[in-house]
Amino acid sequence: MAKQEITYNWGKDHLQIELGNRIQPRIRFLFIAEFILMLSIASSFLHEAIPVAGNFTHFMLCIGATIIYMLASYRFISRIFFKESLYITTNAITIVQYSPFYRNTRTFNWNSISPIQYYGKQAKTDHPLKGNSFDYFGFETQEQLIQSLHHKGNLCFVCEEERIYFGRGIYTWDAEKIIRMIKLYVGPVMKLDEELDRMVTEFEQDNEA
Repeated sequence: MAKQEITYNWGKDHLQIELGNRIQPRIRFLFIAEFILMLSIASSFLHEAIPVAGNFTHFMLCIGATIIYMLASYRFISRIFFKESLYITTNAITIVQYSPFYRNTRTFNWNSISPIQYYGKQAKTDHPLKGNSFDYFGFETQEQLIQSLHHKGNLCFVCEEERIYFGRGIYTWDAEKIIRMIKLYVGPVMKLDEELDRMVTEFEQDNEA
């Protein structure tokens, strides 16, 4: 499933931004590999469970295989079809994160949140073997991959001492355009931190040049 284009829908009293699915190809590959692995384990359990009749152990193996099938399918579909959208009004921003199995909607008033910042990827300490010819197992690459797997979003703000992340897989060039569109709609009610404000200003200047 390829990345979807970000779309902007301007309404009379709102701006809706569809971020779509931004999963990196290598992360998608890991999800597929995990799904295949879990199906293989479940299939081996099921193979051992046949025939089921008259044997309690085989019956429990069959139940276990069914649970693994269901869990694997849930995790895979929830991850691979994860999407985000933003619903913007002059009073609030609503962040919607959803998949075929769940939908999480949260609304925040503009006057109750901190300046928005571009968080990007969380800074981390380089692995001791980074750049070392002895890093045969690619520990540095593995750490970067794990970081990407657990990344919550590239944009964030703080509301009531909770850090809210959104825009998973959104990179600087997309973030600049998204923030610029929101800024055009809501005006100065949306606050940006110094770094993101600089990024957006440079983006506007480059487009005007």
